[in-house]
Amino acid sequence: MNAFAPQRPSLTVILANPRGFCAGVDRAIQIVERAIAKYGAPVYVRHEIVHNNHVVDRLKKLGAVFVEDLNDCPDDRPVVFSAHGVPKSAPAEAERRRMFYLDATCPLVSKVHLDAERHHAAGREIILVGHAGHPEVDGTLGQLPEGAIRLVETLEDAMGVEPRDPDNLAFVTQTTLSMDDTAEIMLALKTRFPRIVGPHGRDICYATTNRQEAIKAMSAACDLVLVVGSATSSNSQRLVEVAVKAGARDARLIDDAGCINPSWFEGVRVLGLTAGASAPEVLVEGVQDWLAARFDLSIDVAETARETVTFKLPRVLTQEAEPA
Repeated sequence: MNAFAPQRPSLTVILANPRGFCAGVDRAIQIVERAIAKYGAPVYVRHEIVHNNHVVDRLKKLGAVFVEDLNDCPDDRPVVFSAHGVPKSAPAEAERRRMFYLDATCPLVSKVHLDAERHHAAGREIILVGHAGHPEVDGTLGQLPEGAIRLVETLEDAMGVEPRDPDNLAFVTQTTLSMDDTAEIMLALKTRFPRIVGPHGRDICYATTNRQEAIKAMSAACDLVLVVGSATSSNSQRLVEVAVKAGARDARLIDDAGCINPSWFEGVRVLGLTAGASAPEVLVEGVQDWLAARFDLSIDVAETARETVTFKLPRVLTQEAEPA
């Protein structure tokens, strides 16, 4: 060892747990992988299967072709609908064209769809709390006739809602929102419309909730929090916001270790590290390697929950092939 080598600065890294892939993301990725293995390439996927650039690029190399419209898919190749869900018009069009399709919609998103249909069947006007333009929101809006669901994005929107019948309202939410921000909007709706009907539990998914709780638990102790996830990932963006609100001096969203700017570490002694629900653990490991090459690391873990949820794959992908 060189006695004259400069001493590396010390850095405490707090790893959030849970972090990374949720059950819905894992299921969606497996559906694409198994479809390619069973039916050969190419397999077409309507919209990014999950919002992570690395996952999408890896699946492209395996033979997935990502499109935004079924018009870009041939009739004779399998098509997969993304984890975010699709409007009812998508499977209807696939059936009209006699296409073979697999639905990778997260079961928790499907629950929101079913709740919206139940409210509509009961004659209620429906409010959807979510972000305009997000594919999950587009999919939920597309479950019912145009105008049946009203989108509310902000507290200001909630205060401006003028329903046809204030006593016959219901609400559902996007699954990847900030719990705190959504709670504020829901409180406003319930205060204005005491008879509004909500979900039996809550629509924000367990994985979004768990990752936000984990980052809340550690952020006050952190000079900087790094969230591994793509800019298109709603749940990853919310983690950055939650970290700052929970007391982190700074928080950054990064695709991978290559996006880290060393200047961020000026004065940083404690770093929080987590990953959005669509980010693979290998990217977190890459960040740890980047840090280990520059700092004398001490690793702590902030665990707030243990996840055991799994979702079944479509039977057509798990059943044995029929003998010839």
